[in-house]
Amino acid sequence: MIDTPSLVDQYCHGVLRTELGLGTFEAHLGRGDRPPAPGTTFFDTQTGFAVRRWCPPLLGLEPHCPPARYLARRRELGVMESGRRLLRGSGITTYLVDTGLPGDLTGPREMASAGDADAHEIVRLELLAEQVADTSGTVESFLANLAESVHAAAANAVAFTSVAGVRHGLALAPQPPGPGEVRGAAGRWLAARRVGGPLTDPVLLRHLLWIAVASGRPLQLHAGLGEPGLRLDRTDPVLLTDFARATAGLGTDLILLHGYPYHRHAAHLAGIFPHVYADLGPALARTGARAAAVLAEILELAPFGKLLFSSGAHGLPELHVVGARLFREALGRVLGGWVADGAWSLADAQRVAGMIGSVTADRVYGLSGTGAARGG
Repeated sequence: MIDTPSLVDQYCHGVLRTELGLGTFEAHLGRGDRPPAPGTTFFDTQTGFAVRRWCPPLLGLEPHCPPARYLARRRELGVMESGRRLLRGSGITTYLVDTGLPGDLTGPREMASAGDADAHEIVRLELLAEQVADTSGTVESFLANLAESVHAAAANAVAFTSVAGVRHGLALAPQPPGPGEVRGAAGRWLAARRVGGPLTDPVLLRHLLWIAVASGRPLQLHAGLGEPGLRLDRTDPVLLTDFARATAGLGTDLILLHGYPYHRHAAHLAGIFPHVYADLGPALARTGARAAAVLAEILELAPFGKLLFSSGAHGLPELHVVGARLFREALGRVLGGWVADGAWSLADAQRVAGMIGSVTADRVYGLSGTGAARGG
């Protein structure tokens, strides 16, 4: 038996506070911005099957019950009670919560209370820059306020996260942009921002990344699948090789989020750069019954102390459950198989499971020395 008594979900979002109909629930299963094709359902996916396997027992139903019955039970219990049961049943002991998505989502304190766990905030850089832009009148004030805001956020958050790969792509020039370049890009973007333009300028995205690197806080970079609207070919983590080389030795760890289907590329980078780590997250949650095979591929290349568990969950507490259960199930199958074959000792398998589940996250994010929202 391979056990992970502590589980740090090193990247997730809050859960929706509102009751969900079938369409909204399904949209979150699909993890995209479009409905299923006519005559199909997102319940007929690896994630949908995993929800039906692991979540019904936490609400008092049998595994694999029909979706309509499950959603009826969810409504019967109410959004607060069903969320509480699901989060507490996930086995996650600490949540690191990206608070940068829109919608009626719970924050770290609510996650801690509902899940009877600890919780910390992750600050999304692009949202922070957009908030600063909306309160700055000139280019000079924007740039000064941006640096000050990142510095202030670093005092309270455990990490920064960036969606530069979604907004522009990961093939960014690795060096910090020059002051003139930054001022010019800021002027153009502030003019566009007056009509609601999001931050997509590659110069400002690079500038933002380097401000975050200077803070010393871990920097999470979205790669591979993850968010609606991305161009997958622009999010291969191998495109970050030069940035990883440029930031080596500066004291800031880089965490490659998501990665899948480029999970071997992320594992490779984690193997060659001491400050680069790879996330397991949606690589397992999206592959469901095939999660053990994907995990084994990641373990082929990455040093075991450079891997981090996450659920990557957003909106549905069911996705926190699925992420945690599939991780534990896959870990047990892969490591347990190697122990049974005599390739690993049980003690080594248990030690590696602990590293991936919580020990490495505690070290990278300094969780034992930071204030957390605490549940109870």
